[in-house]
Amino acid sequence: MAIETEVPKFDERDAIRLVTNLLGVPGRSCEEQAIADLVVDRLRRAGVSDRSISFDRAHHKSRRGGEVGNLIVKIPGTKRGPRRLLMAHLDTVPLCVGAQPVIRGGEIVSKDPTTALGGDNRAGCAVILNALQTLLRSNVPYPPLTFVWTVQEELGLLGARHLSASKLGKPQLCFNWDGGAPNAAVIGATGDDHIDIEIHGLASHAGAHPEDGVSASAIAGLAIADLQKNGWHGKVVKGKQQGTSNIGSIRGGEATNVVTDRLTLTAEVRSHQAPFRRKIIKAYEQAFQHAARSVTNAQGECGHVEFSTYDKYESFRIPKSNLSVQAAIAAIEAEGLPSLTRIIDGGLDANWLTAHGFPTVTLGCGQAGIHTVNESLNIAEYLTACRIALRLATG
Repeated sequence: MAIETEVPKFDERDAIRLVTNLLGVPGRSCEEQAIADLVVDRLRRAGVSDRSISFDRAHHKSRRGGEVGNLIVKIPGTKRGPRRLLMAHLDTVPLCVGAQPVIRGGEIVSKDPTTALGGDNRAGCAVILNALQTLLRSNVPYPPLTFVWTVQEELGLLGARHLSASKLGKPQLCFNWDGGAPNAAVIGATGDDHIDIEIHGLASHAGAHPEDGVSASAIAGLAIADLQKNGWHGKVVKGKQQGTSNIGSIRGGEATNVVTDRLTLTAEVRSHQAPFRRKIIKAYEQAFQHAARSVTNAQGECGHVEFSTYDKYESFRIPKSNLSVQAAIAAIEAEGLPSLTRIIDGGLDANWLTAHGFPTVTLGCGQAGIHTVNESLNIAEYLTACRIALRLATG
């Protein structure tokens, strides 16, 4: 698919100022109201009518609540063609709060060395906002367009999960901007299931009568050791099937002189193969149940385990013959760059957009070192992403 339409010019200095302004606004997950307000203000100043701007109620559906839902903008085209969707997520990880964006050489970094920058994903927000502003100020024709700024991506894609798909206008080509290089098109990603484990033991005085207690800590230790020994923790490879699992948090206990009577653990399981994720989850449940039966006190009593799971997002893989993939590759190559397609082991808003029936390709904006105090945004790559977005928006 060739990208042969005229690409509107934009002021690169304005695009840099735009992303710098967005980077300076706090907006961790569930606290996106301020950054959403700034985007809406920019939209109105660019000439977008209030009737074209809406918010859904994703935050009311999310298990984490939040200040605001997903921001959705639909504009009619100035030429005929299939509707196209451009999207990015508004929220940042907590480490970005307090970022002070400054330009150093060819990069934007945070002046405060204790914060991350927030290029993930304010750069993506700026890329699609710049595209919309530029189109409305130019005479270059464009098809019907939908723009979406999602919330709560960093909490497990919750905004995209609860996105009101009926508000999107049935787009046929869909593109998401997130972290990474602008010439790499992500066309597939892994699935992720969450596990909650609650271990109930029996408390006793750890010095006077330890034999009367059942240690939840001992149960957890035995279960984790069993998972590690049998290859179910960390990178998991069983024949041709593979995935990962991780126990991310362990909480409990109040004093060293009390046998721990309760622990809560959270874990995740990832694989591109849903049946294999279920197999790993079953191994976890068996390990913890067996450990609970194995730890007894002097009276022969044992503890018990409560085990629950939910899917965070399903894996997807878009064929290279898909129109969105072909358009993304053509736009990248029109910039004189070699195009790459990738399948990744992380999650993206594209997981849920694809599940909603809108196969979505994800492109990068030049971010590096995301979620760390060393995060930076490559200005040249960011501007390249802006041009690619305009190519994809104009068709």
